[in-house]
Amino acid sequence: MDGVMSLRRRSRREWLATALVGAGLLAFVTLVYAVVVLAGGALLGRPTSSPAVALSVLATAVVALTFDRVSSWLSGLVSRAVHGGRPSPYDVLGQFSGTAAGGYAAEELPSRMARVLAVGTGAQWSQVWLVLDGKPRLAAPWPPDAPLDAVLDPTDTSVRGRRSQPVLHDGELLGLLVVQERDQVPLTSVEERLFAGLAVQSRLVLRGARLRVELEQRAAELSTRAEELRASRQRLVDAQDNERRALERDVHDGAQQHLVALAVNLRLAETLAARSPERAVPLLEAQEAAAAHAVETVLQLSQGIYPPLLADGGLEPALRAASINSATPVDLTADGLGRYPPGVEAAAYFCCLEALQNAAKHARASTIRIELRGAPDGSLTFRVSDDGCGFDPDGIPAGSGLTNMRDRLDAVDGVLTLSSSSGSGTLIEGRIPGGERSR
Repeated sequence: MDGVMSLRRRSRREWLATALVGAGLLAFVTLVYAVVVLAGGALLGRPTSSPAVALSVLATAVVALTFDRVSSWLSGLVSRAVHGGRPSPYDVLGQFSGTAAGGYAAEELPSRMARVLAVGTGAQWSQVWLVLDGKPRLAAPWPPDAPLDAVLDPTDTSVRGRRSQPVLHDGELLGLLVVQERDQVPLTSVEERLFAGLAVQSRLVLRGARLRVELEQRAAELSTRAEELRASRQRLVDAQDNERRALERDVHDGAQQHLVALAVNLRLAETLAARSPERAVPLLEAQEAAAAHAVETVLQLSQGIYPPLLADGGLEPALRAASINSATPVDLTADGLGRYPPGVEAAAYFCCLEALQNAAKHARASTIRIELRGAPDGSLTFRVSDDGCGFDPDGIPAGSGLTNMRDRLDAVDGVLTLSSSSGSGTLIEGRIPGGERSR
């Protein structure tokens, strides 16, 4: 309606077109009456001064049934003749309304809108732009083979013959309509009002197109995220298999050998006790130390799987104990920390331990700081920072340590971020969303 009101003032061409259509309709009605009533009456032998009522009714019915179709055909024919082969602005608005309300696919609407815009204004080419995240993005050009780089900045109207109309909805910039006038053929006042009217009518179309693009982007992001999670889960499975095989090797080469030797020596001591008791006593005394060594080996293996102090005391005491052996001094602080599910505590513990070991090996720092923070909503945040040499994260590919940390946090829906620069140290921060605490 706004677009039609903007075209209320008609040009001489519009008045001429209206007059020609009216004359054509009058001629059509006269022709039908002459053919049906007069010629039909003559064939039936009735005088022209008193035509048959039935023939008059028939002529009226023919006119009523064909009037709209003939009117539309005459309007199009006259409009193309008056406007140099192009439809009138009113026809353009009608086409655009039909396009917006028709059964076209959503992805086709911007292209059809660009076509209606180019045809209606007689421009050399037209473009429909969407504004996404504050940046213009080309949605559709017309003709389709128009150069995509014709408009580097759709808001730049310094190019001669370049016209731009913003499309606003509730004060929000949804997009832009851009046309390029033909050489020496500027837009007329009626075409300019048509241009403005189309910008008003295209609000809902551009809003729908932008929502569709945003949904496609969101779907692509979710698909990428799902693929990353799948790869992360696979890496976790592979890492668990590798850890299981490493544990089997450690058990076989370490604890198992100690226990086998202990069993052999105990059987030997049993034999010596019957034959030579004096030789069995020192052998049994030696097995006490061997048994203690075997126990220590088993304890070391179990601590590598899940530290007992983490299970008994929680995250803070387990990390304090682990940081005692660090070659670089460690400053650990905790605030609002509670107990969390074992998987959450294990993920945070091993991530902090990995970051602590990396800093001690590579950072050449004077101190390492570990910060643990629990929030009332049950979320857990940890930060491991150092004042070392730092590095450029973009210039160095992520190693297995960082990948393992990300995988651990992915398994508990957490997020890991890394920030570092040369000479400014490194910060590794992880956040695990809230859930019910274990106790």
